[in-house]
Amino acid sequence: MSSAWIEALLLYGPLLAGVLAFYVVRRHRTHVAAAEILLDSEQAGLMLPVSLHPWIDPALCLGCGTCVKACPEKNVLGLVGGKAVLITPASCIGHGACQLACPLDAIHLVFGTEERGVDLPFVSPNFETNVPGLFIAGELGGMGLIRNGIVQGTQAVDSIASRAHGDEDDVLDLVIIGAGPAGISATLRAQELGLRSETLEQESLGGTVAHYPRGKLVMTAPVDLPLYGAVKLRETTKEALIELWKDVIERTGIDIHFGERVERIDRDENGIFRIHGTHQRFYAHAVLLAIGRRGTPQKLGVSGEEQSKVVYRLVDAEQYAGQRVLVVGGGDSALEAACSLADVPGTEVALSYRGDSFYRAKRANREKVQQAAKERRLAVLLGSKVIGIGEDAVSLQTKDGEVSIENDAVLICAGGILPTDFLRSIGVEIETKRGTR
Repeated sequence: MSSAWIEALLLYGPLLAGVLAFYVVRRHRTHVAAAEILLDSEQAGLMLPVSLHPWIDPALCLGCGTCVKACPEKNVLGLVGGKAVLITPASCIGHGACQLACPLDAIHLVFGTEERGVDLPFVSPNFETNVPGLFIAGELGGMGLIRNGIVQGTQAVDSIASRAHGDEDDVLDLVIIGAGPAGISATLRAQELGLRSETLEQESLGGTVAHYPRGKLVMTAPVDLPLYGAVKLRETTKEALIELWKDVIERTGIDIHFGERVERIDRDENGIFRIHGTHQRFYAHAVLLAIGRRGTPQKLGVSGEEQSKVVYRLVDAEQYAGQRVLVVGGGDSALEAACSLADVPGTEVALSYRGDSFYRAKRANREKVQQAAKERRLAVLLGSKVIGIGEDAVSLQTKDGEVSIENDAVLICAGGILPTDFLRSIGVEIETKRGTR
């Protein structure tokens, strides 16, 4: 070895060794921290993702950490044992940024798990169901994020527009059912492409978002709306989002038939769809369902549930001021409603869930519940099940036996029922996903 190499090694060797040591120590600390978070998730029973989530192939993953950095949510992915893993599965909300960032294609997005299956309608990569001409976008197909719904609505219409249509005067190119994020973006794209289309919404503007509690924080991300432009929202309230939709409609001039509930959809031998609404009938070459999954609330099936004091949506927490309210459920909607009610002075709020942990809810909501419980503004009743609802009390089955709590109102947030009968009446196949795409 020449003297020049020896001098260079003596000069720069310690520096390079220091940099390498710093990298090794930092990487070790990162792995230890991720392993501790994973252990906490396992002990807290938070290992089941809600729906869409990444599956990481350990044979392809090199532990580069690109997916960890790309995830918009903190501490959902981490490096453990030199591989990327879901360290807080219950906090994953299916952004999909990790899949796009992985340089080795080691990540695939899947629905459900072996322990918890998810029922979803069959949808092809271009958003078409097994029924030719019938498309699905947004929450109904398993994509619950607002941004995902907007993107899917646009892409579905692109798929529909690429097909040849007839020129019948009374047959539309497309009927869009639902005016949530997917339905609005689809309506905008259809108008931009010059398609003859109509959009039907059985309730109010905003779809599922319109039924979130007042002030609920909606997580979204920058996205482009056809005819409108870029919408740069990272964190916003439900009210601000509804105002955005109103501005979109006013500025673009799109027309939506509100209060038009679709009761039946038929398809004739020529492939023409007949859409039977409560007030009108429409004919179209294609139909896009953007109706979400929560149109029909899941009921408990217990005595007393038919009473007027039992509701399935929280619109305004203030109306329950001074009352004793029981919230039933373990998902985000239940936790958000319970916290909103707990913020109302004079309201006694209890949260009942049959599970041992709120594994289906986002971390932020779980932390809010923990804080409210710590401050004695909210009573958390894990491992409990409602077995009867009386006029002045509710009966619960707990691990310690049956208990009765005084009650003025019951809010059931047990999720929505997939409109299976409606979908099957059209001919759509339903699949149970257990960790598959």
